[in-house]
Amino acid sequence: MGHVLVTTDYLGPGDAVDRILTDAGHTVTYSPARGTRDDDERLRLLADVDAAIVASEPVTAEMLAGAARLKVIARSGVGFDSVDTDAAQELGIWVCNAPGVNHHSVAEMTMALMLTAAKHLDTVIPQVRQGQWPRTAGTELRGKTLGILGFGASGRAVATLAAAFGMTVLVHTAHPDLQVSAVEYVELGAIQARSDYLSLHVKPTAENRNMVDGDFLAAMNPTAVVVNTARGSLIDEAALATALESKSIGGAALDVVDREPLTTDSPLAGRDDVVIVSHLAGQTEEARMRAGESAARQVLAVLGGRQPSAPVNAPKF
Repeated sequence: MGHVLVTTDYLGPGDAVDRILTDAGHTVTYSPARGTRDDDERLRLLADVDAAIVASEPVTAEMLAGAARLKVIARSGVGFDSVDTDAAQELGIWVCNAPGVNHHSVAEMTMALMLTAAKHLDTVIPQVRQGQWPRTAGTELRGKTLGILGFGASGRAVATLAAAFGMTVLVHTAHPDLQVSAVEYVELGAIQARSDYLSLHVKPTAENRNMVDGDFLAAMNPTAVVVNTARGSLIDEAALATALESKSIGGAALDVVDREPLTTDSPLAGRDDVVIVSHLAGQTEEARMRAGESAARQVLAVLGGRQPSAPVNAPKF
């Protein structure tokens, strides 16, 4: 039987994931990822384990080099850009993710961010707590145009909710889903010019890092709000701050930033025209449990000599 390390901070002894692993005869230890580990701890983290279930904590080639027994890294989530998948592949280590576990949660957060920006809830709620009674006028989502970049599970879920709110939904994607009604597939320029809200749902890659840059923002509707529940790397934050300063864009509502936690020297910190929450889109109780159970099933497959159902690399053996 194997030794499984769990670093995802919301998983712990006695929960459903723990039972899945221990009922299969595996030993489970926990080292929750909370803050930054020192170099010694980080480099020793994966030593002497056969499998690891991780959240968004970085897993580097240097860490993998000291993991002689490691057979599988299972992400308790969808994104896997925090793991050096190439290094894992060279070392014969499977990397898996948990697709389809949090798109409803992400879609709900996307709508919540749009509503917060539209109703100025981020400023009104603290004022009421301080004894004030602001009568700030917001705007409605109904009748507005939402542009969606990327049309995977999260993008499709957002489109469904936005249409229910009475929004016009534009989609730019290389993979249109003709089964989804009430959306219009358009070129990128149309998305930029017509959108009152622009929601990002593309997979982060080295090629699309900072895709929302100064030129991209300059082509947008000057009252538009950029919404990001995907990855912070998609937005050039300095360019976004410049666009906000010049009023060439209306605002931003972000669940993710490029450096997390948000640093005090970020050009977006403290701005009244930016709503920022702490990478919570997939963090519902329901999505967390689905993600953890999916990761546990990937681990069981690999440690049982089977191919995992959701691999993101093809290890060399």
